[in-house]
Amino acid sequence: MTTLDELQSEVTAEAFVSLVRRVGREIVMPRFRNLDASEIDTKADAPDLVTIADREAEVALAEGARSILPGCAVVGEEAVADDPDLLSNVATAETCVVIDPVDGTFNFARGVAVFGIILAVVHKGQTVFGLLYDPVMDDWAIARRGQGAEFVDAQGRRRRLATRSCAGLAEAEGTVPLDLATGPRRIETLRAVADVRAARSLRCSCHEYRMLAMGQADFSVNASVKVWDHAAGVLLLQEAGGHVELADGSPYAPTRRGGWIFAAGSQALAADLRALDWPESGS
Repeated sequence: MTTLDELQSEVTAEAFVSLVRRVGREIVMPRFRNLDASEIDTKADAPDLVTIADREAEVALAEGARSILPGCAVVGEEAVADDPDLLSNVATAETCVVIDPVDGTFNFARGVAVFGIILAVVHKGQTVFGLLYDPVMDDWAIARRGQGAEFVDAQGRRRRLATRSCAGLAEAEGTVPLDLATGPRRIETLRAVADVRAARSLRCSCHEYRMLAMGQADFSVNASVKVWDHAAGVLLLQEAGGHVELADGSPYAPTRRGGWIFAAGSQALAADLRALDWPESGS
């Protein structure tokens, strides 16, 4: 049985970093701007894309995770798309590795260099390790519960991460899922953020959380609480001094499934965002 100390050790962290860098280098980047139309497919709807890189990367990441943490459960976005029952492992397994093999697949498939690999380790229902990797720049943001958050570049240079302070909604800049809402829900979403300074969408949770933790944005709002999008990023943001809560005001947990999620550089800003008039979540 792997202990919590082993899950959060520097050796384990380095092993996961080595794994995502190898998968990014050998599987993901060779496909970037080099995909044949036959290598791109859709899932739930037309904008929800999956590519050969997603599928091959997830297999390699899952194999690597099981080698690093023998006996762990693995929950990957693409595996869950094929077998939704696998999602229960997040709550029932003692240790579960959660994988988003190419977060921002829409961008990746369109040749836009805003995507990443996200990996989280959940222990007894709590995220204890998070890694958000950018294969394009070969750098990563990493967090271990109770040990702070760091940014590491390709040369191995490290710096501690901290969120920035924001006076209130009128000064706040962040991301909202505008392109994922349609019809009246898009109008309602736009109306909800009418008073913030700037609201954008990157279509990439990896970089949205990295921006928050690095003090380059003030908030990120999402209408979907998919564990592979949020488990690692929430831990990263919290360890950098930020705050995350759900629509009912409760704290985020990787076992939660539906509803809006409000991530911000401070608890006050998260509460102000939650108090806005959002449409019903579609998840």
